[in-house]
Amino acid sequence: MIPISAVEIDDEAERLVLEVLRSGRLAQGPMVERFEAEFARLCGVAHAVAVANGTVSLVAALQALRIGDGDEVVTSPFTFVATLNAILEAGATVRFADIELDTFTLEPEAVAAACTARTRALMPVHLYGQPASMDALAPLAEGRGLALVEDAAQAHGAAVGSRRVGSYGIGSFSFYATKNITTGEGGMVTTDDDAIADRLRLLRNQGMRARYQYEIAGHNYRMTEVQAAIGIPQLARVDALIERRRHNAARLEAGLAGIEGLVTPGVVPGRTHVWHQYTVRITADARLSRDGFVTALTERGIGCGVYYPALVFDHECYRGHPGVVSGSFPNATQATAQVVSLPVHPLLRESEVDQIVTTVRELLDP
Repeated sequence: MIPISAVEIDDEAERLVLEVLRSGRLAQGPMVERFEAEFARLCGVAHAVAVANGTVSLVAALQALRIGDGDEVVTSPFTFVATLNAILEAGATVRFADIELDTFTLEPEAVAAACTARTRALMPVHLYGQPASMDALAPLAEGRGLALVEDAAQAHGAAVGSRRVGSYGIGSFSFYATKNITTGEGGMVTTDDDAIADRLRLLRNQGMRARYQYEIAGHNYRMTEVQAAIGIPQLARVDALIERRRHNAARLEAGLAGIEGLVTPGVVPGRTHVWHQYTVRITADARLSRDGFVTALTERGIGCGVYYPALVFDHECYRGHPGVVSGSFPNATQATAQVVSLPVHPLLRESEVDQIVTTVRELLDP
């Protein structure tokens, strides 16, 4: 089976983990500080604050902005549920705007239409590694006096022009096991705002500035030294990892072009897509249905995934929820019925990319 994702922990990570274990200091300490400093450099920001996981990074960002009860946040209906859950955890109300079908990211005009007098923040999602339309969304947020919280969980190193995601407002990243940079679990919040960074550090450490000196009601959002040790070596080779993903995506694009009923993912000029996923769409013109295609690929040893099969709020637990304002989102709804992600990770062999292309063509373009 060719897996949809794969993880490689190198010798340097093993060395750093052993260094942590032998030091006797496992809780947040100098290894986390090093990880934060190097991640801040990656994003081109003044501060990176490490936390326990990606969902916590979104919650902490909203809490640092003092967004909560009575406030609204506009985000995408086509995303992982953590985006929605984090806004609800912060106590705010969620409004949605439709996406651009070619990029799977928020459509700026739809975002503008979704804003109300209660809107306090926009939360674009850089989905599958593709940056959202930040050249339009950032001015929209600034013009309306709104905070900008980037859900960059899948987009480490992505950029619009020369500007990395996570540098437009407050960035939120995940280091979950399948992410482009992984620590097993873990997250990071990025910002250029000194006051926001200071509040984030208080929030993650029980509101404590010095031992038993409590300034706000806080939480335990801390990252461990072991997690940081796993992540640090990946930052040193992140550009090479991105380039390998781009190489694999380009070969898939060339090999899958021209198949009726299969739409390959769009890449917007001027944006650096980091290919967390290579996500195609299976339309009504295809020889197989989307679900039939997934079944056939799996039977032939090609790992794949449907991310995501329903709008984020279209589950029983959110129906009637007072914090969720649902609606009609045609592009996002179409995406849920059509998307399939194929392997694009950097550990793919050339022969495996060829096998994926050959198998897809056999199924859809015999």
